[in-house]
Amino acid sequence: MEKCLAGEWYDCHDPVFLELKGRTQELLMRYNALPYDRRQEKDAVLREMLGSVGTGVSVGHSFICDYGRNIHIGNNVTVNTGCTFVDCNRITIGSNVLIAPNVQIYTATHPVELRERLAPAGDPADGVYCRRTYALPVTIGDGCWIGGAAVILPGVTIGAGSVVGAGSVVTHDIPPDCLAAGNPCRVIRKINEGQNND
Repeated sequence: MEKCLAGEWYDCHDPVFLELKGRTQELLMRYNALPYDRRQEKDAVLREMLGSVGTGVSVGHSFICDYGRNIHIGNNVTVNTGCTFVDCNRITIGSNVLIAPNVQIYTATHPVELRERLAPAGDPADGVYCRRTYALPVTIGDGCWIGGAAVILPGVTIGAGSVVGAGSVVTHDIPPDCLAAGNPCRVIRKINEGQNND
């Protein structure tokens, strides 16, 4: 886990990760099976599953994550339906954030080059390989709005107050107070210029 959180190669099939995933899958099944109006029960499961959760947090059905413990959510946050958070590294979501339906946040990744992505598992003559995996944290600042079906890739930081358009694929950091959209996601213009965000 320390190697994973440090952005180093790690074996995602190590027993420590499999145990975490198993526990989280049980909690996800409980959470996603609870009706919308059972808010206190849902909140209790969410707090058991995630690393930290502020007040006024709503996470819609059906929510999917890997470990849960690496997800940290501030106050007054809405995560709409069908979102997937691959939290092999830390996912930090600030306060007063809106995350629209079907948003995907990925922290895990692999090398592009095949020879780097596949490593022999034991004797190379056996022909058994494992996929090299590493993970980078994702941060979403206070007051952001992430549009529907946006994809946020590993290592990205979205600055406070920024808006990411629906369907965008965010491959690089987005500065604060910007409207950004597209694939790859690019800054379109500044927003809130001349306003005091304190």
